[in-house]
Amino acid sequence: MQVALANNYDLQIAVTRIEQSRQLAAQARAQYFPFLNYGVTASDGKNEFAGAVVPNEGVTQGAFVGAASVAWEADLWGRIRRQNESARAQYFATEQARRAVMLSLVSDVAQAYFELLDLDLQLDIAKQTTESFSQTVSLFTHRLEGGVASKLDTSRAEGAQATAAASIPELERQIALKENQINVLLGGNPGPIPHSARLLDQVVPPDIPSGLPSALLVRRPDILEAEGQLRSANAQIGVATANFFPRIGLTALFGRTSAPLDSLSSAQATVWSVAGNLSGPIYQGGALRAQKRQAVAFWEETKLQYAQTAQLAFQDVSNALVSRTKYEAIRAEQAQAVQAYQESVKVSLQRYVAGKASYFEVLEAQLELYPAQNALAFTELNRRTVVVLLYKALGGGWNLTDPEWVGPKS
Repeated sequence: MQVALANNYDLQIAVTRIEQSRQLAAQARAQYFPFLNYGVTASDGKNEFAGAVVPNEGVTQGAFVGAASVAWEADLWGRIRRQNESARAQYFATEQARRAVMLSLVSDVAQAYFELLDLDLQLDIAKQTTESFSQTVSLFTHRLEGGVASKLDTSRAEGAQATAAASIPELERQIALKENQINVLLGGNPGPIPHSARLLDQVVPPDIPSGLPSALLVRRPDILEAEGQLRSANAQIGVATANFFPRIGLTALFGRTSAPLDSLSSAQATVWSVAGNLSGPIYQGGALRAQKRQAVAFWEETKLQYAQTAQLAFQDVSNALVSRTKYEAIRAEQAQAVQAYQESVKVSLQRYVAGKASYFEVLEAQLELYPAQNALAFTELNRRTVVVLLYKALGGGWNLTDPEWVGPKS
């Protein structure tokens, strides 16, 4: 998980989106302040001034224009304020989106790791089953050679052995694919994952107490992200409303201009002005009204998305809690079934050797044990991954700083 949080590409992409959003918020905040600009133009020609055509009786002369200007908009109707509110909400939403990526990433790594250990367990079961069938084939073969068994016994046992053996390369293929998946999550190239842990050695956490407060759900990053989008959409309504009103601006200009150039040092070359301006819409064919209606409709959409996200969060928590309880009950029954089938195989072999049972009884017992063992292994996997799902459903490390997400380094 430390490697994944440091190298995963999805997380790095989310970080760059935060930076983009931060700079957009800075651009919106800059509108509160006066804009200071400058311009300098120098030229030399006939019938022109500073690059523009100006008749001067064909006299060739130089020209110079240099000025600094200041412009500031008075935010009387709250347009700039609402733009800043929208930009800050978007920044908050992208920050929560990054934490959502972090939560999904650590959950995906944990789940993929448990799935890898489960495949290892299934591979062990397949190898043990193949060995068990091999011993049965050997037993049937010796009895066939002794004239106390038929070729049918041996053929059926060899077929069961081959079927079990065929699952070994398939499981090895799935293990390789799962290792590739984990490596990509870690930001690396496909390849094997060195590991020695076993699935059954991974202790399942204690039972989750009932009555978890629903307040935990408001800490989920996807809900907080949806909340930020909702606030941003609401602020955009204010921006669209402010566009109906005039914009009031103040401007100032100071500089020097002269043609010809030898008059630049005289007092007459000084240029300055202070002005106010007022501009606003009169008729735009309903464009402003449509913009506001579009902003209101978008706000309605984000409001519904927020409600849907919260509803799905409750579903995630409920599903995880129910599954956690039921998997425990399933495991208890499946463990009992595996134990019974193991005893059945043992007794049937003893009865077969003693001549009290047929080959069919032995094969039937072995064929029932193999799927029961795989089913138990799958349930053992689910008991562990459901904890990961519950962790994700509750928002994971909602109260952790970024260094705490990474955890102590080994």
